[in-house]
Amino acid sequence: MAKKTIVLLADGFEEVEAVTPIDYLRRAGVEVTTAAIGKSASVKGARGIQINADITLEGHDAAWDAVVLPGGMPGASNLAASKETSALIKIMAADGKLICAICASPAVVLFPLGLLSGKKFTCYPGLEEKVKDGVWSEHKVVIDGNIITSRGAGTAGHFAVAIIEKLLDEETAKKIADSVLL
Repeated sequence: MAKKTIVLLADGFEEVEAVTPIDYLRRAGVEVTTAAIGKSASVKGARGIQINADITLEGHDAAWDAVVLPGGMPGASNLAASKETSALIKIMAADGKLICAICASPAVVLFPLGLLSGKKFTCYPGLEEKVKDGVWSEHKVVIDGNIITSRGAGTAGHFAVAIIEKLLDEETAKKIADSVLL
């Protein structure tokens, strides 16, 4: 049975941090659903790229193995302000599902939900100061239990490969990394 991942898209999301994981995960055979936050499936990224999500998040449950939270501003703030996003993340975290956040999202979305408490994490430089009870790292990608965090657009490929390795296996992750010349 294929693993299932949901990528949450809120207006102002960082395009590279969303599309790279979507692309790499699909190359690896993971079933990826893109979900817009709000009433419309059409979401506009931080650089003006419009994406039509597969679904809107409202009314969907936690039927996924992983959730991916792109950063970008105000995308990360819009994710954090969404009650549906918070509810989904809390349920998935309680179920031990994979919670993956990049750029601003670790500090802006995960920290307020208490998910970085005592955990190693990384995020966009400077935002680590918002996280009072986590253990910050300069690494491109940090994995602590079921939480995967990454720094920003330039680390999106490494982030996606780490998700693949955790969801599937090291061999598949290496195959995808090699195929895209990462």
